[in-house]
Amino acid sequence: MRNKRRSPTQVNAASEGPKKDEKGSTVLLADEPAKKKWRNWWLRTVTTFMMIGAFFTILASGHLWVILMVIAIQTIVFGEVVLIAQGPAKESQLRWYKTMSWYFFVVAMYFLHGETVIYYFQQIILVDAFLLPFATHHRFISFVLYVIGFVFFVANLQKGLYKRQFAQFGWTHMALILIVVQSHFIVNNILEGLIWFVLPVSLVICNDIFAYVCGFFWGKTQLIQLSPKKTVEGFLGAWICTLVFGFMWVWLLTRFDYMICPVKDLATTAWSAGVCDFKNPVFTSVAYEVPKFLRPAASYFNITKVWIAPIQLHTLIMGCFASLIAPFGGFFASGVKRAFNIKDFGQSIPGHGGMTDRMDCQFIMGLFASIYYQSFIKIHNQSVGAILATIIGGLPLNDQLELLERQLTFFVNQGVLDPSVLEKCGATALTDGARAILGR
Repeated sequence: MRNKRRSPTQVNAASEGPKKDEKGSTVLLADEPAKKKWRNWWLRTVTTFMMIGAFFTILASGHLWVILMVIAIQTIVFGEVVLIAQGPAKESQLRWYKTMSWYFFVVAMYFLHGETVIYYFQQIILVDAFLLPFATHHRFISFVLYVIGFVFFVANLQKGLYKRQFAQFGWTHMALILIVVQSHFIVNNILEGLIWFVLPVSLVICNDIFAYVCGFFWGKTQLIQLSPKKTVEGFLGAWICTLVFGFMWVWLLTRFDYMICPVKDLATTAWSAGVCDFKNPVFTSVAYEVPKFLRPAASYFNITKVWIAPIQLHTLIMGCFASLIAPFGGFFASGVKRAFNIKDFGQSIPGHGGMTDRMDCQFIMGLFASIYYQSFIKIHNQSVGAILATIIGGLPLNDQLELLERQLTFFVNQGVLDPSVLEKCGATALTDGARAILGR
């Protein structure tokens, strides 16, 4: 029987898995030898501050760079997830697995991020002669690209390998749903205002840090078998710390228009940001009466009302999700690692593992933040792009020209435009091709 070689990651997992005591139980973080515990502490601390510094540098550089960062992260994560299934694919001699995985990744990126670009930049896309056909037929083009990959997959099915091939096909699509689809919503959060990206990311980071700190000092009770070093004390301590941090942090973020304004120009940076034309009322503080049971203490400081912005109350809900639900994204990733007998998804971040090991909670948190924002916070106003899309997609050319003439007439009557504009932009301004089409 042929000996199967184990991948370096699997060997690493076998040699560096969670330590066991003499009874076979997992050694929790608080019970590890002091030298090893503090060495890991400093390694994680240094790399954490380096990542935070890089994050804020990119954040200040503008919306475009933040979006490119998200796309880069999702690409790295997808690569790590595909890589751990590539070993079994090679052992089964499956053809085209890696190529097809990346093909479907590119198609998914084209479809989802294309939808985002068309929605948020309609006023630019729909008036460009080259981009207009791609925008109006975007979904059909995306469908055709997917069908090409689907047909190629079916055409390459091999007798005796059907089960393995369909397993790899399902694995690729699971990765697309959990990584690319959720990243699409994170990009939408950025374009709605950087705060809807920074806030959920910060809550997860805060929760992760305090779960480690509380578990480091006080963790004694194992939380879940999938992630042996997670403790109940760390889980609950991080929940409380995240709520306190979020309540104060969001107040600071709302002080900057750069954070709360929806994107208008992707080239905007922290140093060139203007003032919002309209601010969502959720950022405006509201006076609340001090609760009766707190009035005796409040009266000592002569406080009768407290001013709280609604966004701070929404942040408490988001903080609960970041603390109680988002960690299950990490537990899910831990289950995947157990299934493939690996310790980490990679070694790209010293002390933390791979990019997937750091981002496993961020994807589901970003999806929740987007849905929560759309459901309870966003104010749905008509935009220039939305009206333009309705005109171009819903009116025939004759009616569009009539609308243009009436709009110009309105501006002339209001004294905004010179009357000569009606002559320059009327029927005499039509090209010969347009006259032939319109019969004028």
